[in-house]
Amino acid sequence: MDRPGLFGTDAFSPREIATRVEEVGVAKARLPLGSLFVLGVLAGAFIGLGAMFFTLVMADASLGFAASRVLGGLVFSLGLLLVVVAGAELFTGNNLLVMAWADGAITTRELLRNWAVVLVANAVGAIGLALLVHASGHPAMNGGAVAEAYVRIATAKCAMPFPQAFFSGMLCNALVCLAVWMTFAGRSVVDKAVAIVFPITAFVAAGFEHSVANLYLLPMGLLCAGPGEGPALSGMAADLLAVILGNVVGGGGLVALIYHLVYRRQGGVGKGAR
Repeated sequence: MDRPGLFGTDAFSPREIATRVEEVGVAKARLPLGSLFVLGVLAGAFIGLGAMFFTLVMADASLGFAASRVLGGLVFSLGLLLVVVAGAELFTGNNLLVMAWADGAITTRELLRNWAVVLVANAVGAIGLALLVHASGHPAMNGGAVAEAYVRIATAKCAMPFPQAFFSGMLCNALVCLAVWMTFAGRSVVDKAVAIVFPITAFVAAGFEHSVANLYLLPMGLLCAGPGEGPALSGMAADLLAVILGNVVGGGGLVALIYHLVYRRQGGVGKGAR
């Protein structure tokens, strides 16, 4: 039972969040193709900006392990803050559309269309940002330590075994989708920022894998690497495949489906649309 004293005017209750997530999911699934693609490009660039901020922190060798991981996670939160507050379509966050799909409010075709278009658009935005950032001279900061950090990060990702990358992606997107879920409880920008910062900081500090962030970090590692250095294209493809699959399971399964079973299974809207 919802408790008005706890939620009331301060926040939407979990049951109300579930309804809002489903309604927004239906709207997202039916966005015109052009709008969906442009908003997806923006999201890819926004997450790339967060990853750029993260790499700057990781390039500072004077920071201790815990300090660099936590501070890096904190600044990476910029990406999802921009997505949620400024408005954009992010593949990992859109794994929450599984709730609307499971309730029959959108079709399988609408779900997959959204994911496919948004993922491609996110890639365009993230890779496009990587090209701009590299051309700006940013990797030369701190005596070239920033470029070295990009190469080191990208190489480590490509060396990760498939199962590890999969489970890391799963845990990452469980936290990302919980962050997005909690933003639906908020009524102000401050509410949404508080909801975002802690889960995002946690997944980055723990070293979990975010597919859209990798679509920025892997190309940057390639661009910053010298001859014979950096990530291999085959390793990049394998890492992205594992992380994307893990992200879908983590966000769609561990968050959207579980909350669907709790709050929407009895008497949801739009039954039988699949």
